[in-house]
Amino acid sequence: MAKNKVIFWAILALVLLIPIPSLGTLSGMIWFPDETIGKVLFMASKVWILLLPLLWHLKVDKEKLSWSPVKKGGLLPGAVLGVLISVVIFVVYYTFGSKLIDPEHVKTMAAKIQLDSKLIYLVGALYWITINSILEEYVWRWFVFRKFEILFGGIAAIFLSAFAFTIHHFIALTLYFNLGLNLLCCLGIGIGGLTWSWLYLKYRSVWPGYISHAIVDVAVFAIGYVLFFVA
Repeated sequence: MAKNKVIFWAILALVLLIPIPSLGTLSGMIWFPDETIGKVLFMASKVWILLLPLLWHLKVDKEKLSWSPVKKGGLLPGAVLGVLISVVIFVVYYTFGSKLIDPEHVKTMAAKIQLDSKLIYLVGALYWITINSILEEYVWRWFVFRKFEILFGGIAAIFLSAFAFTIHHFIALTLYFNLGLNLLCCLGIGIGGLTWSWLYLKYRSVWPGYISHAIVDVAVFAIGYVLFFVA
């Protein structure tokens, strides 16, 4: 494929993917809450961001499928970085959390999205830790990072993909947190995005980032459990 065409397709891929998860969140939770159209658009956005990278890989890039094998190692560094980020999260939470987080407000928001049941919360946490983490690595690192890499090179792609990843979460978290707390959360999300993009650049596999991501999600949901059911 000619260089100009490769660049064009990379730009188009990013345009077609990056805004969609945020538009789905806005449609389902802000623009059309409790309406069928909002639910349909929200679910459609989820299907879109899962299918687009796969179909693009097969039909546009004309590449073969793989399980993103770990050929250069990386699982141990991924795990170590996941633990380090988790330690930072716990330190920040126990240092600033009581000043920034109103447990009653958090519990009210949890009830609105039906996470006020311990069973539902734990099932949801299991899903996010085991499944959602790998799906995000697939979308944001395997697809978005690589398209940015085509356009700007590896180092710039680390920052750009992490920024896109963080902006999506910032929009979603505005539903639950005030601006200050949202920015603090997004600082952590941004650090995670940078770390996982760097892991992908170094090891060319989603699995080191996934290991790190899953460990961090365990820490996040542990804090969430304390806020929802203990505080």
